[in-house]
Amino acid sequence: MKGSRKLDVIKKRYQKKFASEEKLFSNIHRGDRIFIATACGEPQYLVQALIKYVESNPKALFDTEVFQVWSLGVAAYTEPKFKYNFRHNSFFVGNSTRDAINKGFADYTPVFLSQVPDIFYRKFVPIDVALIQVSPPDSHGYMSLGVSVDITQAAVDNANLVIAQINRNMPRVHGDGFVHVEDVDYIIVYDEPILKYEPEVPDEIAQRIGKHISRIVEDGDTIQVGYGSIPNAILANLGNKKHLGVHTELFTEGIAELMKEGVIDNKRKTLNRDKTVATFCMGTKSTYDFINDNPSVEFRTIDYTNDPLIIAKHDNMVAINSALEIDLTGQATAESIGKIFYSGIGGQADFMRGAVLAKNGKTILALQSTAENGNVSRILPHLKEGAGVTLNRGDIHYVVTEYGIAYLHGRNIRERAMELISIAHPKFRLWLIKEAKKLNLIYKDQAFIPGKRGEYPEELETYRTTVAGFEVFLRPVKISDEPLLKDFFYSLSDRSLYRRFISVRKDIPHERLQEFVIIDYTRKKVILAVIEQEEKEEIVGIGQYGINENTLTAEVAFVVRDNFQNKGIGSELLKYLTYLAKKQGLLGFTAEVLTENRTMLHLFEQMGFDIEKRAAEGVYELKMAFKQGG
Repeated sequence: MKGSRKLDVIKKRYQKKFASEEKLFSNIHRGDRIFIATACGEPQYLVQALIKYVESNPKALFDTEVFQVWSLGVAAYTEPKFKYNFRHNSFFVGNSTRDAINKGFADYTPVFLSQVPDIFYRKFVPIDVALIQVSPPDSHGYMSLGVSVDITQAAVDNANLVIAQINRNMPRVHGDGFVHVEDVDYIIVYDEPILKYEPEVPDEIAQRIGKHISRIVEDGDTIQVGYGSIPNAILANLGNKKHLGVHTELFTEGIAELMKEGVIDNKRKTLNRDKTVATFCMGTKSTYDFINDNPSVEFRTIDYTNDPLIIAKHDNMVAINSALEIDLTGQATAESIGKIFYSGIGGQADFMRGAVLAKNGKTILALQSTAENGNVSRILPHLKEGAGVTLNRGDIHYVVTEYGIAYLHGRNIRERAMELISIAHPKFRLWLIKEAKKLNLIYKDQAFIPGKRGEYPEELETYRTTVAGFEVFLRPVKISDEPLLKDFFYSLSDRSLYRRFISVRKDIPHERLQEFVIIDYTRKKVILAVIEQEEKEEIVGIGQYGINENTLTAEVAFVVRDNFQNKGIGSELLKYLTYLAKKQGLLGFTAEVLTENRTMLHLFEQMGFDIEKRAAEGVYELKMAFKQGG
């Protein structure tokens, strides 16, 4: 049966449901609480018709309260001329309502979105009227809530009066969002384009953040990602992954594209295997066409998708969200800028806490390092006065900016502060160091080299496989690496320590460690050989050189952890240091090596340097000239 014929049948059977707008709106009373469907699911014509009805009948409605998660429409009910007719109450602050809320003309209800259906069912927030948008009914009389299931289904279940706008452009989506014609009181048939949310084109900064996060997400993970240019960049950088699953709040165009490419196939999900599960969609017509009657996509109610206990049942759950600010202890706000309400708690706290509880779960907070055209740091000594703490210090595992990845889970305050400073915008790092000292968050004598000389050279990161087949990550040292280096040096045997430092001293205190981590990258290179043990990095070797500008040579030294020796790590470190030295225009290395350290001498000899060797008091003083070319 064609859609129009189905509607004709429905109209004949349910004539009273197809009343005039004047009649159906006359059933809304003064003081009623009106629910409007979420975001792109907003019934635009229905809302505009209600506004016109009030304009024509200014005394018909007084003090009606309008509830909505998020408005992408005009939101005329927040305009001053309707202040006696409507009072808006939002569960999430959007662009069209932000000004009214912060001026006190509208209200914001902070709540975990997973809890909103419960406050409807328990009548903490009674719903008198629900304005919804649905697809045409099928042959059984069922209409789909389409792109907005979320809290809309709960509003339909609890409203005394349900008014539905049937729109042929609304996709029919599998899952929880079906409403029978019997369950609505009035129907208006009006076709119009579904509100669309154009994906923000990721800029270079967002792409760098996305690239970093792609290193954290692993094949087979189940992911949740929010909206905006950074999430779009994250999804765009996951194209080389395999068997990803999705359990999320928001279905976006980026998810649809990865499903089309076969990157997201949900084959390894713990729950709802083979299904992408979401609760609402914001996208374009192509996205809506993709989810229409697609059995691989299910929209469930938000008290299911966002339930932390449901989320926690997904092994390898990765929750990826954004924030407005984070402080040096790991507290983050995604809802306010100081005292200004900007967005809302939303669902990110639900997902971050669920992922923390999940087996092998990970939480990632992604944010650009600055705001206001680079004039303000998003990483702060402390959150601004009045800011709401959306995520507390235990919610976040990773923080990612365009300058790298900070891992906070299990780290103390001093380590967290140094991790976050290391990924802040370089122009704010010295200020953050000074403020952190004032707050006693870090060592009072913490050194720092400002400007380009002290800026981490990310481009020097590289993966190498040794002759023994051992894969190792080589990267420059960071200012936050002091705890890792402490563990490394104290893991060395007395013999290895003596060979490295030619000294019987066995302590490596903070003051000495700073010499390794606070360096002028233009004059010195310290390269770490790193392996990852779950989320934690482990240093297995360290190589370094310091430049003698008078001779255009550099003094080189390196050491490998005892239980990782004879795996080719030292050789790879020396090869890479040689490559970097040549790139800087150096002519050779110098070194001091114990005469009994045959292994080290052999490493230098096999590099093919032109070596001059002089022995004195059990130590070889080596001068090693690079050969031209190669």
